[in-house]
Amino acid sequence: MRIPAHSVCTAIRDDIVAGVHGRGSRLTEELLARRHGVSRVPVREALRTLEAEGFVVTRRHAGACVAEPTEQEAADLLETRTLLEPLGASRAARRRTDAHLKVLRGLVRLGQERARHGNSDDLRSLGGWFHDTLAQAAGSPSLTALLTQLRHKIAWMYVVDAPAGPVECWAEHGAVVDAVARGDAERARALMTLHTERSKPGHRLRFASGGGGERTERVRNSQRPVNTPSLRH
Repeated sequence: MRIPAHSVCTAIRDDIVAGVHGRGSRLTEELLARRHGVSRVPVREALRTLEAEGFVVTRRHAGACVAEPTEQEAADLLETRTLLEPLGASRAARRRTDAHLKVLRGLVRLGQERARHGNSDDLRSLGGWFHDTLAQAAGSPSLTALLTQLRHKIAWMYVVDAPAGPVECWAEHGAVVDAVARGDAERARALMTLHTERSKPGHRLRFASGGGGERTERVRNSQRPVNTPSLRH
């Protein structure tokens, strides 16, 4: 049975984000097909999608390669995030469902509890789940897709430090949810703008200017099934 191209795309994207494929490294269809246990057709389709998303570039005489974004391109991602995350929060205040609100409140309760106990691993996962749910609550598939792609690319280009004040960070999350619950779009937007601005200093580039200092390893040839969960950011 043919594995959907979307599953292959997710697996290759996750490998790029995780550093399995280093910046600038070649992505050969044959090796990727062998690695993920599929034919070359879904791999070819996945590479086209990843090129459209900015993770892959096609080079003359080399074929598909992992992209090598510049520091300016990386900085632009954080600027874009400060625009789109508040827009998503604003729309969520107008379009969220009771189910979205229930999940968001539950995540805030868990996040606040974990923050008080200093469990940073749980907080990172919960934070990703919170932002994913808030994006879905915006009721706009195109905006949700943009925010998801943006978080993948930020995780690829940056090491994100745990917040210095996790309790305060989750208090900010809680304030956003309160505004969303009240349908106060402008306050939700303002609070999310403040939240994203405060998080910027915690982002450190994974690469040096000019593409030097690459720390990730080249593709490994071992097979791996593609039905693995996508990374959360």
